[in-house]
This record gives sequence, C-alpha cells and structure tokens, in this order.
Amino acid sequence: MSDTTVSAGRTGRGLFTGARDGALTLLGSGRTRLELLGNELKEEKLRAVRLLLWSQIMVFCLALGTILLVALLLAVYWEYRVVLLASSGVLFIACSGLAYVALQRSMRRPEHLFAASLAQLEEDLRQLKQAAGDESRTD
Repeated sequence: MSDTTVSAGRTGRGLFTGARDGALTLLGSGRTRLELLGNELKEEKLRAVRLLLWSQIMVFCLALGTILLVALLLAVYWEYRVVLLASSGVLFIACSGLAYVALQRSMRRPEHLFAASLAQLEEDLRQLKQAAGDESRTD
C-alpha cells in the first residue's frame, strides 16, 4: 500500500513539474519572440529615418547644384542664356526624375515585415506538432 502512495505522489509531482516546466518554456519562448519583434521594429524605424535623411540630402544637393551650375553657365555663355536656361531646366528635371525612381526602388523591401519573427513562430509550430506526434505515439 505504501508503494501505491509513493508512486501516486511521484506521478502527481511529475505532472506538476511537467506542467510548470511547460509553462516556463512557453513564457520564455514568448519573451524571446517579443524581444525579436521589438528588435525588428527598431530596425524598421532606423531604416525609415535613414531613408528620410538621404532623401533630404539628395533634394538639398540637387537644388544647390542646379542653382550653381546654371549660374556658372549663364556667366560663361551670356549670349546663349535662353538656350542654356531651357536645356538646364530639362536636364535637371530629368535627373530629379531618375533620383525619384532610385529612391522609390530603395524604399521597396523584398522581404516581409517581421519575417524573422514569422519564421521563428513557424519553426515553433513545427516543433510543437512534432512533439505532439511523438507524444501520441508513446501513449
């Protein structure tokens, strides 16, 4: 009789320990996933700030360069000022269009937002399904 009591106590403690370990694993896994999500949000914010900064630098340099180059050309070739102004305008508008296309291309991101988090969650699901399949075979 004492053997049944001892084995029942061990089983009860084993179930409680298993449930506690499972809960701790679940909480640890959830914490890791939230940290990963936070890191990805931070990286995305830095990327957006970097894009904004580069676009502002591009616009400033383009405007300043345009003004200086047109002023130089007008000073050197004063008698052709109308042709120079027209051709300069067309040239810099075309360059601005190319810069716009390059900026649009750099803003596109081939990977999905939170791709690392989603991949990790998929791996967790796969491992849980595998563990559940192994557990059902042992029962």
